[in-house]
Amino acid sequence: MSLNPKASEWKPSFTAKEFVPSFGIPAQPAQSTQPATQPAAQSSAAPATSAPVRVLKLTETKPAPAAAESKVKETPITEEKPKVAEPPKAEVKAEVKTEVKTEVKSEVKTESQPAAASSKPKSAAATKEARQAMEKAAEKADAVAEDLNALDDEIVADLYGKEHLNVVFMGHVDAGKSTMGGNILYLTGMVDKRTMEKYEKEAKEAGRESWYLSWALDTGLEERAKGKTVECGRAYFETDKRRYTILDAPGHKNYVPSMISGASQADVGVMVISARKGEFETGFERGGQTREHTMLAKTSGISKMIIVINKMDDPTVEWDKARYDEIVSKLTPFLKQTGFNPKTDIHYMPVSGFTGANIKERSKACTWYSGPSLLEYLDDLKTSDRKLNAPLMIPIAEKYKDMGTIVVGKIESGHIKKNQTVLLMPNKRPTEVTTIYNETEDEVDQAVCGDNVRIRLKGVEEDEVSPGFVLCTKKKPVKTATKFNAQLAILEHKNIICAGYTAVLHVHSAAEEITLGALLHLIDKKTGRKSKRPPQFVKQGQKVIARIETTAPVCVETFEEYPQLGRFTLRDEGKTIAIGRITKVLEADE
Repeated sequence: MSLNPKASEWKPSFTAKEFVPSFGIPAQPAQSTQPATQPAAQSSAAPATSAPVRVLKLTETKPAPAAAESKVKETPITEEKPKVAEPPKAEVKAEVKTEVKTEVKSEVKTESQPAAASSKPKSAAATKEARQAMEKAAEKADAVAEDLNALDDEIVADLYGKEHLNVVFMGHVDAGKSTMGGNILYLTGMVDKRTMEKYEKEAKEAGRESWYLSWALDTGLEERAKGKTVECGRAYFETDKRRYTILDAPGHKNYVPSMISGASQADVGVMVISARKGEFETGFERGGQTREHTMLAKTSGISKMIIVINKMDDPTVEWDKARYDEIVSKLTPFLKQTGFNPKTDIHYMPVSGFTGANIKERSKACTWYSGPSLLEYLDDLKTSDRKLNAPLMIPIAEKYKDMGTIVVGKIESGHIKKNQTVLLMPNKRPTEVTTIYNETEDEVDQAVCGDNVRIRLKGVEEDEVSPGFVLCTKKKPVKTATKFNAQLAILEHKNIICAGYTAVLHVHSAAEEITLGALLHLIDKKTGRKSKRPPQFVKQGQKVIARIETTAPVCVETFEEYPQLGRFTLRDEGKTIAIGRITKVLEADE
């Protein structure tokens, strides 16, 4: 429109859209000649007169042809009589400015005015209805939010009156982890006296008299015959203040992957040290499991560690304070180096797992120790905050078939309810939760963050699930990737490590083969700065940011968002090579 040099001349006809039929009247045969001549005269006079005058004349002549045409065209014209006189004001003001601007303004004003006039009564009613609808929606949303909060509080307060804690028992082979766990179950009444007597009789017949307490946790024939825990055992006990799940990790170096899966589910670590002469030294020297388990516990996210010095009743020790102090003095610098704060994160205590001294009741034999017993200390331990309202995340630790597919795992964040639809990642299978079992195999309606649960799933086969898969919500599914950037700390490796190095990645309950795709930056230990140039290789003791590529998709998150799904260990040839944290999860095309 603005390209027309005479745009200002025909502006009135442009603004009055409903006037268009009157210009076509001369062409109609039924009409008389008089009305036809009038518009012609006006159009010829148009250039001489000013724009506002022409508009007014048009409005005066309009009713005559409109009456001759039909009643249908009468209504818009009568409505416009008082309104068309308004555009001249806008035009007079607009003429001072450029022609392009006047056109745009006049268009907006003249179009909006008839619309506003006709819709005034309707818009008033509509706005009232809209306001009412908005208020109702807001009330509903508030009510729903209140119900949800109330429900969450109810779940925690009523159904889960006692807080739940996962405790992992770690340490070197034959330190007495399973024996201590079995004795705790007996002392808290989870295993009755009759069962223990049966175990004692069976152990005596097998020539394993001192092992009978560990049989409460080591249920497999192989484990009982060898006296070694192979898989991460589970048991449940309860005190007046809390509910606990014992995760009995294997101590043998061949079964470290089982130990990692157990430690990844734990809130608190109990490091069992044998005080017997020679046993502490073999566990603590290079290659001993005491060192490796401490490092793996820290990597798995265990921030609080109870160092239990066991076998204090042994004939070679006999509650000797000098031996206890010697072990403490050797362990403290190592634990500090691993990342634990000796003042706040670590507590030492002398116990006897076999006799039960300092486990539940304080020992009278140990006169020089005045601290709490193991269960007293666990009851009073401060725990980290639970992420009850965060998106649901359950890394699957194990699975089996029992009237459907059953998966076992710890709820890392959020809460789960019966009949809820969840997403199984990384294969993106929607599935329904039909039943939830707690630690005592009792059926419950819901479970919250921190609980170890068994869940029966509907709509998914057992062979479609693997340990390391994650159950999550559809709204916020966990990230799946085959590539991610991570910060690595090389702990132990004889040779140098270059791009292309292969190892096994242990992240939460998943184990996957990986390749170091590229070494991106070397990190200065003192300053924490990244090198600009990528390093050719890394060696023991160095920190590096590397790109890690997996053979199959794994469920991971960045360490900042979800620490439990963002920390990992790399193992090779039966040794822990490196520990790391994920800094960025990459998409397939990155």
